[in-house]
Amino acid sequence: MNAPADSPAPACPAGRILAAAGSAADARRLADVLAGEACRVETVFGEGAALARVRESPPDLVLLDADPLGLDALGICRALRADPALAALPVVLVAAAPDREARLLALEAGADDFLSPLDPPELLARVRSLLRLRRLYAEQAAHLEKLQRLKRFFSPQLAESILAGGADDALRSHRREITVAFLDLRGFTAFAERADPEEVMRALSEFHRAMGRRVLEFQGTLERFTGDGLMVFFNDPVPIAQPARRAVEMAFAMQRDARKLAVQWKRRGYELALGIGIAQGVATVGAIGFEARIDYGAIGTVTNLASRLCGLAPPGAILACGRVRAEAGHLWAVDDLGEVALHGFTRPVAAFRLAAPRRAESLA
Repeated sequence: MNAPADSPAPACPAGRILAAAGSAADARRLADVLAGEACRVETVFGEGAALARVRESPPDLVLLDADPLGLDALGICRALRADPALAALPVVLVAAAPDREARLLALEAGADDFLSPLDPPELLARVRSLLRLRRLYAEQAAHLEKLQRLKRFFSPQLAESILAGGADDALRSHRREITVAFLDLRGFTAFAERADPEEVMRALSEFHRAMGRRVLEFQGTLERFTGDGLMVFFNDPVPIAQPARRAVEMAFAMQRDARKLAVQWKRRGYELALGIGIAQGVATVGAIGFEARIDYGAIGTVTNLASRLCGLAPPGAILACGRVRAEAGHLWAVDDLGEVALHGFTRPVAAFRLAAPRRAESLA
């Protein structure tokens, strides 16, 4: 349904506009067109003053008088577009008389719009539209910046959920069946004792970079780095199909990466290898920490079991509990290690070593 003819025009989105012209009087005339709008209008005259004001305190939109006898509006426009920090700033040029050639030159110089002759209602409509786009652009940029910061602490899935406003339940402690993978470099303690700190940090950086890529690839939630170790879990905060299988697929990919790294490390005079333990069970999951720093973690017997299996795994091996073997063991050759005694467990635990895949099969 069309709005009644006397419906008020939409208000100008709040923002700050800089109106620039060749003289103070001409700049004031531009500003008067926007009188009564919600936005704040500042005036300036002269090319140097206009560019200095924009660079010192960038407005939300620049309005330039394109009168050829006054301001060098095209020069200002080109200068703004050449500055990466101001390249996305909306710029509108206006002229008192129709001038098609000037319009083409203005658009080529990077202007967002050119009005000739100046028509106040049309100018208001163009300004409102550009300010709304500017606001949406700023919101999107802020969203991406927050997302990048959150990804330093949370998994990408949880970071997206937080920004979307749907993470309240995820951050609150809750119980969930998860699959946990623990990783640890064998030989690291001895290596760290004799190697230079710079070489230790170099090796850790290479290890973390390679393992981190796999965590992202298989959509795991990285709970923490522990020096030469990592803890990753699956099926929270975002539920996934076949979490045990996903964890095992990730573990084999990580072992392949670790073997490639081991070749480089051996050339540099030290030997390191990766041990991995995988367990499945119910854990309490949620935010851990305080106001200034929050991590997303899992606590429960399943995390301890994965850690103990990791500690038991020989260099280059992947050990799994009975639940993981039942869920995903049919895809890999499995060596039954029988029941093993693990520190912190009152009863022996069934353990299995996962070997080569029985057949090539991608994740469902």
